Amino acid sequence: MKKYILLAAVAMLTVTNVSAQSDSKHEVAVSYGSLSNSDWLNIFENVIGAIFGEKYEDDTFFGPIGLEYFYHLKPWLGVGAITTYGQLTQDAIKGDDKVGKKSNYYFSVLPAVKFDWYRGDVVGLYSKLGAGVTMRREIREFEGNKAEYNTDKTDIMFNWQVSLIGIEVGKSLRAFAEGGFGEQGVVMLGLRYKF
Repeated sequence: MKKYILLAAVAMLTVTNVSAQSDSKHEVAVSYGSLSNSDWLNIFENVIGAIFGEKYEDDTFFGPIGLEYFYHLKPWLGVGAITTYGQLTQDAIKGDDKVGKKSNYYFSVLPAVKFDWYRGDVVGLYSKLGAGVTMRREIREFEGNKAEYNTDKTDIMFNWQVSLIGIEVGKSLRAFAEGGFGEQGVVMLGLRYKF
């Protein structure tokens, strides 16, 4: 008998929990992450470039800054999109002298789904998955007789984000932290508003 009462109580709490959050169909979020796919790509390119005599120093990577929107088809399932922006600047070095700089700008759009494993009044747990494209603009500006190597090119490449676990805390306005891998980063922090 105690088992049935416990199961009924758990079922009622689950229904109450889902219904308390079911009126929040929309959510928007802003985040800042670290070690994005673009950042890893830059690290890889620097290593390969060093093998062929290119040397870059004083890396400054800004981002990724993320902006998200999700619409909840069901209390546990949201569909939407993630956009990110990141920027890298580096000094080009020849011998011991700075001979120019390289700048990369990354803008991504990733259609995405979000799975809310737990939607409490104050705490939520979730995962999300997104896949789309990144536009990368690379500008190389060299000085003196190296100016002939100046370039300004744009590439489009496939990109993605997998957030294995996310935790959010708050009411309508929630702070969150996520861990995963992809264009938003390995670890990210942000704010989410549900309405």
